[in-house]
Amino acid sequence: MDERSMIYDWNTIEYEFKRNPDNHPHDVWIDDETLRDGLQSPSARNPSIEQKIELLGYMEQLGIQKVDLGLPGAGPYHVEHIDAMLTHITENDYKIRPGAAVRTLMQDIEPLVKLQEKHGIPIQASAFLGTSPIRQYTEGWTMQKLFATMEKAVTYAVDNEVPVMFVTEDTTRSKPEDIKEIYQGAMELGARILCVCDTCGHVTPNGVKKLLHFIDEEVIKDGGYHRRDIEVNWHGHQDRGLGIANNIAALEAGADVLHGTALGLGERAGNAPLDQTLVNLKLMGVIDNDLSVLGEYMQKAHEYTEVPLPRNYPVFGQDAFETGTGVHASAVIKAMKKGDHWLADRVYSGVPAGEFGLQQVIRIGHMAGRSNIIWWLQERNYEVTDELVAHLFDVAKSQRRLMEDSEVVEAIEAFQS
Repeated sequence: MDERSMIYDWNTIEYEFKRNPDNHPHDVWIDDETLRDGLQSPSARNPSIEQKIELLGYMEQLGIQKVDLGLPGAGPYHVEHIDAMLTHITENDYKIRPGAAVRTLMQDIEPLVKLQEKHGIPIQASAFLGTSPIRQYTEGWTMQKLFATMEKAVTYAVDNEVPVMFVTEDTTRSKPEDIKEIYQGAMELGARILCVCDTCGHVTPNGVKKLLHFIDEEVIKDGGYHRRDIEVNWHGHQDRGLGIANNIAALEAGADVLHGTALGLGERAGNAPLDQTLVNLKLMGVIDNDLSVLGEYMQKAHEYTEVPLPRNYPVFGQDAFETGTGVHASAVIKAMKKGDHWLADRVYSGVPAGEFGLQQVIRIGHMAGRSNIIWWLQERNYEVTDELVAHLFDVAKSQRRLMEDSEVVEAIEAFQS
């Protein structure tokens, strides 16, 4: 039997992801913002240089194309970290393309000019500037002032051969005419990468599609540019819990690069989770990256930033592929007994654990069936007897939660003694 015929996929009904390569500079790329925007999380600890380099290695292994290494304008300490990571990238011939976030100020871009000369590789300057009316009013800015600020910074970067990604902060709450004026001005000065931002996590998937259509038609094409000559980035946040949905909407609307952070780290409710974005793109068939170490990367990001990882976090939380429910466990066990890992990974899971370096786990607890207990014992090479199974079944039913493995062992030892 064709395994795929066992799942009727409603996701594909009247849906097809199409991408005309003539309209895009490259395939769909990912920009990992963990080491910059992710570390702006109020709960995050700034990892050491060695830890950042280790995380960078995971990004390279996962085939992530771009990385934001930090904010050089934050001071010499941050420049030192960026310098060390650039050294690692060049010495190990990494394919990942480095960048750094900068304010639209020459003193922020100047360190990148020096670092680019030192390391001999392009370093993208992600130059950001707030454009929404609420931000303009709060700051006392005018569009004339914003345009002049952008003009100085972009000109300085372009004159020094630093590739510019021009970022409008709070794009999703900005006026169309303001977006058009400032993006077209940046392109006229030589910027060929635009970043559209949902800085405050305001937008819905419909808004994403409307906005990116406006960028394509009114900003790029009406500005006299070929779409394939301009890279459009999408940068989303999680304030309304729509980070992943908006990343997918941006993909469907033609974004060239999707941004995210490990575990959705970031200010307030965080950024769009990079890990869940990769999982969904893989399951949609958009990318074919080997994501078998993605789970390791998430655990290291959790460990090094010390931001809590909820047990029920999708895919990479401890509970994601564990079950102690009798009916569910029985089905998974039957699949395992058939020797069919494909089946076991999918019979009670919408995400195949094995593709992301993880596996199904059967637990014992108050909702467990005898099949849970027998499987648990067999997997650990215990002799399975009716008496032992009956004892553990009674113990399990007296619990108010799933038992830890150590607790099951204690119950076995108590029975045997």
